[in-house]
Amino acid sequence: MDLIDPSDSLERQNEKLMRITEALIKRAEQSPDQAGMAYAQFERAALLEEQVRQRTADLERTLDLLHESNAHIAIANKEAEVARGNLAEAIETIDEGFALFDSDDRLVLFNSRFCLDLPDVRRPLAPGTDFQTYVRLVSESAALDWSSGETPDDWLDTRLKLHRKDHVVFNVRLLENRWLQVSEHRTGTRGTVILQTDVTEIMRLERRERDKLVNQQALMLRATLDHLNQGVCIFDRDNCLVGWNQQMERLLERPIGDQFRGLRFEDLMVRLERVFLFQRMTSDIDLLEWAASRAGRAPLSFEVRTAGDLIYSVFAQEMPDRGFVFSFTDITEERQTSDALRELNGTLERRVIERTIEVGKALDDARRANASKTRFVAAASHDLLQPMSAAKLYASALEDRLPNPEDRALVHKTTSALASAEAIIGALMDISKLDLGLAVFEVAPVNLGSILQALADEFAPIAASKSLDLRVIPAQIRVESDGVYLHRIIQNIISNAVRYTTGRKILVGVRRVGRAARIEVWDQGPGIAEADQKRIFQEFQQLGPNSGGSEGLGLGLAIVERACKMLGHQLHLWSEPGVGTCFSILIDSAVASAPSTTDQPHARAGRTDGLVVGLVENDEDLAQSISLVVEAFGSEVVHFPSAEEALELIEDMGIVPDCFLLDYQLGDGMSGVDLVPQLRARYGDVPMEIISADRSTQLLSACRTLGVRLRHKPLSRDNIGAFLSRVPRGEGL
Repeated sequence: MDLIDPSDSLERQNEKLMRITEALIKRAEQSPDQAGMAYAQFERAALLEEQVRQRTADLERTLDLLHESNAHIAIANKEAEVARGNLAEAIETIDEGFALFDSDDRLVLFNSRFCLDLPDVRRPLAPGTDFQTYVRLVSESAALDWSSGETPDDWLDTRLKLHRKDHVVFNVRLLENRWLQVSEHRTGTRGTVILQTDVTEIMRLERRERDKLVNQQALMLRATLDHLNQGVCIFDRDNCLVGWNQQMERLLERPIGDQFRGLRFEDLMVRLERVFLFQRMTSDIDLLEWAASRAGRAPLSFEVRTAGDLIYSVFAQEMPDRGFVFSFTDITEERQTSDALRELNGTLERRVIERTIEVGKALDDARRANASKTRFVAAASHDLLQPMSAAKLYASALEDRLPNPEDRALVHKTTSALASAEAIIGALMDISKLDLGLAVFEVAPVNLGSILQALADEFAPIAASKSLDLRVIPAQIRVESDGVYLHRIIQNIISNAVRYTTGRKILVGVRRVGRAARIEVWDQGPGIAEADQKRIFQEFQQLGPNSGGSEGLGLGLAIVERACKMLGHQLHLWSEPGVGTCFSILIDSAVASAPSTTDQPHARAGRTDGLVVGLVENDEDLAQSISLVVEAFGSEVVHFPSAEEALELIEDMGIVPDCFLLDYQLGDGMSGVDLVPQLRARYGDVPMEIISADRSTQLLSACRTLGVRLRHKPLSRDNIGAFLSRVPRGEGL
């Protein structure tokens, strides 16, 4: 263990070493028997003496350092006293009151101007006073002016809340209209510096300038109010009159004058009741309740009338300071004008209603006339088709019987003329059905290739006769459409191109556009001017030298436009005069299809020897023409004028025809549709077709329900041959 405690002072350690040395020397001298031990002790004593000298030297150095440190501290204290004196002199030289609080909100120092205007606060202040005590003393000072209505407790709470901010500036109102500005700042050590500045002169000057500005604004406001056509009166939050204009004095029929300033609203209402009569659910009681409300007033608008029948619109609105303003606007002329306009408007409305009724009647008459015209055209076309169909079939039968080529050519021309007349009648029927909304569309997958091939065969001879190069590009595409109407649409467009083109080429083809197909017909004709591109789709409109009617009535494109619209196909026209024209039809849902023999047009029917055809037709001429055509194919016809006779004669003959052609309208109470189930009930599934010029939806639906095909009139030789070629050979019973 150590003989010396390191924590002892140097003096104490040196004293201990001296005692130990003396004890060891004394002990060595008192032990004669242990000479070696004495010498060892002597050596130890010498070592200890050396340590004592070393420690003594360290002690002396330490004492020197201590004296030097004390000298430095004395110098620092002197400099600190000088700095404190300089700081005190500095804060005394500033004009504002100055105080410094430490981070514990204890007052450290302040100058003589701090709280100089608050002597009852100044006296108790001393270093070490806490901030809350200082603020409480200020709130209780007799020098503060509380005329604004604020209480000392409210001020104290507000002041302590402001102290939480790092920087704040506010004014304190003192007695005798004096003001003290207090600025408080947080220091870097979280202490607080407070500056107090006397801003009395600044506040007084500001108030004088403000009063001057307020007076100027008041004069401007008064001048503005006096130039208004409205009477205006202004009330403060206590319902006292504080402003008005000359128009208001004229309304009240007396000058108000400054002696009335401060007049309460309820007193003014007495005068208003003598001048005005209140209208439209607003009374003086309502106004008094509105003015007395303190829960916030909604804007108020009403009308009053004077004894001289003048009408004023009154508008009352609350102002931000809880006062309110009333304005009175003369609307007599406006109301008279409004009444006159209302009366005129009523007269005009009656005239418009009367005129509308007249126009409605005229429109109804026009609609009825148009519908009658359309029905007449449809009916007339239907009636014309009967003899036209018969004449065409007679001519076809005669053409097959004539051996002389010249005679056959003449009959062929007759047949062509009848076909042209048939086409015109068909166009009239189509446009009539489209107008009446009676067109029947049978939308199904249609092979465009078949339609285009059929049209190519149809127009090839006509194009050749005009030296036209008609090219129809084959296509294997199916689209969703009505096959009959799509054939008619493309047919009309190609017919137009063949009829009107002045060039040498016509091109017909189909383009794929995504999942759609676009049918295009290009020609090198004269083109169509932009001004005429809408007109050509109207009925009976033709352009160019062939517009006289010898080659049609101008219904083709009208049918194309309406049919495309009803089928949902997009019809487009591009044309440039002198270059050519392109009609295109965009059809959705196009898919590729493989060639199919079922889609190819039927070849001209051959002989059908041995067949017995049952014909139920009440028109004698049409029945004879159909019979001649059937017999020309080598088959026999059994004609029945009515449904009842057909049922009776078949039973009497004991022979059932191989197929039946049934007219829809038989005129004896039973139609061809009614006859079908009876024939099937008696003779089984015999091939049958209904023939009719009726293209209504009801008839088509009825035929579909029965599972029989509807063959529209006019009939042709090929129509009849196609039907006979599908009838299986067999023997009647």
